[in-house]
Amino acid sequence: MKAPLVFITGASSGIGQALAARYALAGWRLALVARRTAELQAWAQAQGLAAERCAVYGADVAVPDSIIAAAGQCLAAQGLPDVVVASAGISVGMDTAERADLDVMRDTFATNNLGLAASFHPFLAPMRQRGSGTLVGIASVAAIRGLPGHGAYCASKAGVVAYCESLRGECRGSGVRVVTVLPGYIATPLTARNPYSMPFLMAAPDFADRAFRAIEAGRSTVVIPWQMAWVVRVMRLLPDALFDRLVSGRGRKPRRTAAPPG
Repeated sequence: MKAPLVFITGASSGIGQALAARYALAGWRLALVARRTAELQAWAQAQGLAAERCAVYGADVAVPDSIIAAAGQCLAAQGLPDVVVASAGISVGMDTAERADLDVMRDTFATNNLGLAASFHPFLAPMRQRGSGTLVGIASVAAIRGLPGHGAYCASKAGVVAYCESLRGECRGSGVRVVTVLPGYIATPLTARNPYSMPFLMAAPDFADRAFRAIEAGRSTVVIPWQMAWVVRVMRLLPDALFDRLVSGRGRKPRRTAAPPG
């Protein structure tokens, strides 16, 4: 029998690449998606991944027809994945008073929300027909409360959580599982630009190992690392006035004019 297949978006760096490495270590076949295919191909070669074990597809998840086309190529070349991980995402600071930052919000939602749904879309019907499959949405603990200067990102990740919860209900009884992963602070190129402290910062390979195990275990929702799960519980309980005071002096993520999204 062929090894199981995982389809991962945003695999050229960060969480997506760390998950690709973890699935490769477990013996899975890989279908990896990124805009920067040359970098991804070079990484796969450096990992010693043979062509029969790893295929790279170019796509921009913010453009539905682009990711749908990549999924079609995967289905034709490698077959129906067992797991689909929608890991591609952007995180850019915004100021609603600035007209240009409305475009930041549009682009953030296009990648983090529409792109996630478009990544799942081509596989949902065939997974239901097969009676098995797992769809994994990468959210964030930033989904729990809105942080000043992070309006687009927090709102988009809250949307990921709600969307995956809705999809999980829609898939109930079909054999298709939906898993929502909420990372805390993970050491990636995306977080390297953050001008503020990041408690419980976790190395990407460590995160990927825990996420892999949670997905395999069939968890519906998981916060990684476990310390952030307690932070999430506390944040949910804080009265608005106290929460607002606690985050009022917190550093803000750079806006696009200072640091374009990766």
